[in-house]
Amino acid sequence: MYDFHIHSRVSFDGHDTGAQLAQAALKAGLKEICFTDHRDYLRGQPEQPMVFDLEAYNAEYDSLYLPGLTIRRGVEYGLYPDNQARMKEDLGQRSYDFVLGSIHFVDDMDVYFGEYWQGKTILQAQRRYFETMLECVRVHQDYDVLAHMTYLHKGSGSPVKTPLPYEDHREIIDEILRILAAKGKGLELNTSGMDRCGGFLPTPDYFRRFKELGGEIVTIGSDAHRSDRVGQYSRAGCQVLGDIFGYVCTFEGRKPIFHKL
Repeated sequence: MYDFHIHSRVSFDGHDTGAQLAQAALKAGLKEICFTDHRDYLRGQPEQPMVFDLEAYNAEYDSLYLPGLTIRRGVEYGLYPDNQARMKEDLGQRSYDFVLGSIHFVDDMDVYFGEYWQGKTILQAQRRYFETMLECVRVHQDYDVLAHMTYLHKGSGSPVKTPLPYEDHREIIDEILRILAAKGKGLELNTSGMDRCGGFLPTPDYFRRFKELGGEIVTIGSDAHRSDRVGQYSRAGCQVLGDIFGYVCTFEGRKPIFHKL
């Protein structure tokens, strides 16, 4: 099993050390993990708490080793329609094995919280989220995999605690998936929605459609911010990807490795 979406104390919202998370991964029976700490910029803010300190990142992970567990170093980068240059600059500061691209902010509002939903119907809030995602995947090149495509319903402020239906926004979702496939980008099966909104982020129908549209790269991640969530639902997620694709991917040096399931 694998977990390619983990946050340690290096992230502003992480809690445990890299060593503690790695030990938890080994105990959970994982073969390979990747730390993917946050780099999300707040527009117009003098301080940037959601951007990890590079020296802290290097100190946490560069000497981390645990027999029996492959440990990769990655980043979860917050995509905006216009931050390509900043992203390229940041990613040039050190080498990473893996880069997740995430949509956390829409119209300068964090979609995790209730403010984003105010003044919108549920369909309008969902649509604007996917519109921003489409803008981002059209212009960005420097990420490997799109993270938690239906993250919107996971948030504490979401009025909906069920999976985000593919059929409700089929046209725009298909366009996003087509672009990912055409650019050779992957799609993450994020397991953190299982106990937040009752399903994977996104659900299996998105992955079936991704494959139909030519998508090949798929990863799995728990989005763990604590040791007790590392590898959570990984076995079930791998079963889903195995049934649809027959494999799951990990990354080394920004190159995908396909593991038969």
